[in-house]
Amino acid sequence: MDKLLIKEQLYQFCIEQIQQKLDTINSVMNSAQNSANSETKSTAGDKHDTARAMAHLETEKNAKQLAEINKIKKILPYLKSSKTQLQSTIQLGCVVETSLMNYYISSNLGQITIKNMNFLTISPISPLAKVFMGKKTGYGFNFNQKQITITDVY
Repeated sequence: MDKLLIKEQLYQFCIEQIQQKLDTINSVMNSAQNSANSETKSTAGDKHDTARAMAHLETEKNAKQLAEINKIKKILPYLKSSKTQLQSTIQLGCVVETSLMNYYISSNLGQITIKNMNFLTISPISPLAKVFMGKKTGYGFNFNQKQITITDVY
């Protein structure tokens, strides 16, 4: 098993997930903007005002989601630099294999299977990642009433 290849594939997964989220949000925002622009004043003025207010709320919600995605996007340079290195101490961009599950400390973007191994991407500010940070192979701890041992870090 090539550890650097696994890190590369996890990094690519993150890039694809972030781009997919950006594309979806941009599409929804464009659609909402087009809808708001095409809304014409009708004889039922209240209906028009309600539709515009709903479109405005939707735009605000999408803008918040876009801001969150842009925050996630800011970590990509850190992940890119760590994908070519093997670490022994857990930090952002590390793969952490445990007795329970395998993790990629990057952002909360879901699960991926590589070479018949499941990896869960987790944010560095998640409770579990906070426990991991700075630890090394062999460290054991209890988390959510489960005993977890770190079996490999890279």
